[in-house]
Formats: sequence, structure tokens, C-alpha cells
Amino acid sequence: QVQPVESGGGSVQAGGSLRLSCAASEPTFMSYDMAWFRQAPTKERDFVAAINWSGGRAWYAASVEGRFSISRDNAKNTVYLEMNDLKPEDTAVYFCAARYRGDADYNYWGQGTQVTVSS
Repeated sequence: QVQPVESGGGSVQAGGSLRLSCAASEPTFMSYDMAWFRQAPTKERDFVAAINWSGGRAWYAASVEGRFSISRDNAKNTVYLEMNDLKPEDTAVYFCAARYRGDADYNYWGQGTQVTVSS
């Protein structure tokens, strides 16, 4: 089964950029849709962006549309989240998640990576 591992988090000032990566050690990576979620302190985990197994379709939360971009490289078993024009409200732990093609829920989760945006 796929096991996502996130990297690339850190601290940045408002208006800055970061790129998160999520590597999955699974030879059938192309069988999985991938997504990013985030959880701020005292808040629930929220959807950020998703990409289908082929990379041909992507979806975004309204709060990040136009600023974040999700992509994947199936040859490298990796999905990326490019985050631009970061705002303090983007501060959260970002989680990478996977679901097998056709499944409704994301059942495979990484440990998360912290993103902190200062004003």
C-alpha cells in the first residue's frame, strides 16, 4: 500500500512561496489519486487541493485557488504543492493523502509538514 512522506515545509514571510513534496514508495503510484489537506491549531483538517491519478484533473479549495498549484510526477512517485503569495492564515500542518482510484475516501496519510507564514 502507498505510504506518503511529506517534505518542504518551513517558515516564510507573507507574500513568499514554498513548495511541498510528497513521495510515495509504491510502484503502482499511478493507481492513486493524491491530495493535500491542512490543519491549523484548534481547527479541523481541511481540504486544500487534489489531483487525479493521471495528473489531468485538479481541484482546489476556494481559499487557495489562484495561489496554490498541485502537480505530480508519476515517474518519480511524487506529488507537489506549489504555494505562492502565502498568507498568515495558510499557517498549518500540511498532510499528503492518497486514495486508490475509484475509492471515495483518502485512506493513506502522511505524518504532515509544518508551514508557518509570518506577517
